[in-house]
Amino acid sequence: MNLVVHTPGLHKRKRLTLTHLPAGAEPGTLVIDPEAPHPEVTVMAYGPDGLVEVDLLDLAEARKFLDQFPVTWVNVDGLGDAKAIQALGEIFGLHPLAQEDILNLRHRPKLEEYPDQIFVMTRMALLAESFEHEQISLFLGPNYVVTFQEQSGDCLDPVRERLRQKRGQFNNYGADYLAYAILDAVIDGYFPVLEEYGERLEALEEEILERPRQDTIFKVQAAKRDMLALRRSIWPQREFLSRLVRDTPPLISERTQLYLRDSYDHAIRIMDLVDTYRDISSGLTELYMSSVSNRMNDVMKVLTIIATIFIPLTFVAGIYGMNFNPDASPFNMPELNWYWGYPAFWCVMVVTAVALLVFFKRREWI
Repeated sequence: MNLVVHTPGLHKRKRLTLTHLPAGAEPGTLVIDPEAPHPEVTVMAYGPDGLVEVDLLDLAEARKFLDQFPVTWVNVDGLGDAKAIQALGEIFGLHPLAQEDILNLRHRPKLEEYPDQIFVMTRMALLAESFEHEQISLFLGPNYVVTFQEQSGDCLDPVRERLRQKRGQFNNYGADYLAYAILDAVIDGYFPVLEEYGERLEALEEEILERPRQDTIFKVQAAKRDMLALRRSIWPQREFLSRLVRDTPPLISERTQLYLRDSYDHAIRIMDLVDTYRDISSGLTELYMSSVSNRMNDVMKVLTIIATIFIPLTFVAGIYGMNFNPDASPFNMPELNWYWGYPAFWCVMVVTAVALLVFFKRREWI
């Protein structure tokens, strides 16, 4: 296989690195991101005699675990060394096209079956200010599981703890059960993320109803984009879980298929939640527009009432503001010479304004 170093500067965040093959490149060419962390390889090998957990410095030593233990799990954190990936590929017989897919971080989750192993690409849900995800590549063989992750830190610690404490059915099943446990942990990792988004959508709804601000609609749109990203992430995972449950791959026992059905049910629940939250976020957009429109109507109503009250007052003030000389004719504003003319003018103005307010109140306009 050829090695190609990917030029930096084409991505903004690590988990969305855009790696691609040069035009006309040979299939199986590895495209390495120079900013990717150096691989850290750990091994958890177990059987009836116990568990061994070590950091693997010499990759060639992985062979001895395959010979000594019924099940071996090799986990690789970091994709910054193509030679290490090639070395593990030679040890475990990983197909060159599958090795290429390990480094293509924009692949959709999928399932590929090879003669002696199953290759699964899945996505682990992460939550920061917005939804993020990390690709996990899993290879299932007769007595081993090999996983590749972008960097250290994952949702698989509960699986590791169950292995350390000898809980669960790991010793009663083979490597297929370990692969199930890993996939199940990845799928279940979506539930806390969706729970957080449910709280965020509730907070946005309260903000819209109480006092929507200009940046509120941007938050709603961001939530809609995250829901779309979640759906794109979980949909293909549901599909390959359905394939594992529906078909009967030689490496998956019937007993493990029963557990895979449970993971498939979880994926369906996640899809339902994602669709529900998508509908809620779309409804929040309409709610925001309605709320803004109602506030605008309230403002316009207040301004209209104020203008309506001042229309007759302006009319009266305009009449008495005309420069007619009462000495020239008895019809030229005789009120100007009246002793109580000015107080009477203000009384008329106040009574008119109060009468209009009472009228608006009785008609329930205010």
